[in-house]
Amino acid sequence: MQMTRRTPRDVNRSFGKLIVVAILIATTALSLFPLFWMLSTAITPGSATIKTPPSLIPLPTGLLGAGTDLPAWIRERAYSPTLENFHELSTQTQGNIWRWLGNSAIVAISITVFHVLFDSMAGYAFARKTFPGRNLIFGLLLSTLMIPVQVTLVPNFLLISRLDLADSYLGVILPGFADVFGIFLMKQYMQTLPREIEDAARVDGANEWQVFWRIVLPLAKPAVATLAIFMFMRSWNNFLWPLIVLRTGAKYTLPVGVATLQGEFSTNVGLIMAGAAVAAVPMIVFFLLFQRYFLGGIRIGALKG
Repeated sequence: MQMTRRTPRDVNRSFGKLIVVAILIATTALSLFPLFWMLSTAITPGSATIKTPPSLIPLPTGLLGAGTDLPAWIRERAYSPTLENFHELSTQTQGNIWRWLGNSAIVAISITVFHVLFDSMAGYAFARKTFPGRNLIFGLLLSTLMIPVQVTLVPNFLLISRLDLADSYLGVILPGFADVFGIFLMKQYMQTLPREIEDAARVDGANEWQVFWRIVLPLAKPAVATLAIFMFMRSWNNFLWPLIVLRTGAKYTLPVGVATLQGEFSTNVGLIMAGAAVAAVPMIVFFLLFQRYFLGGIRIGALKG
């Protein structure tokens, strides 16, 4: 069998690919390490959470006992996993941790539904309708992206207070009914849809609502899915606005509730990490199931129109 001789260029190319792969692996490991540390601390016994060096290697109790041949550096950094932090989390919060979980689900799902509805309707109007000042209005909407969120906190809170919606789920949900990013995303995608299908539906007697609901929206499913995922994750992780609006502990969302576990003079790190794990695991699973839509969202935002 004749072997192919590798040229210096092929060797350099393979070496370059190896370096790129090594950099990507190192970057991925560095990015995932905080997440691993959080999950590891959540199942670490309380006595080992502040140990130096930190205990980051979970091993069964039998392997940590006397008579095992584990290297010293592994034994110093190993621990026996336990769920005591999660049990203490449920006990210390008097079961409110699961209520906070439900509150976050209610708020995130509600905001996501309203976002998809109103953003898609506004995007359809800007993409398909011609009216005076359309480009000017759309440009003004896009310009609001430059306004920091912190600037609008006080006006929004004053408005919610005057509507007597403070310390309520509606007070958290109402300001999130629509978003400039969602309108831009839906407009960009709907501009790429063929107009012939809409014209054919109008010839068949469909009104504007039927064209939007039965023709345009089903064709825009990739953009709708992308928008829904982005809004759900942002609403689930939102901390500042629920912290400002909500005052009753039983109404807290999960990020706000977990923040209350931090003591004034001392902090149970394992307890807080257990709460953070409860908040993070659903999002991790959610991302893994729908990660292809995130890439689709990047492509949608790059479309010209």
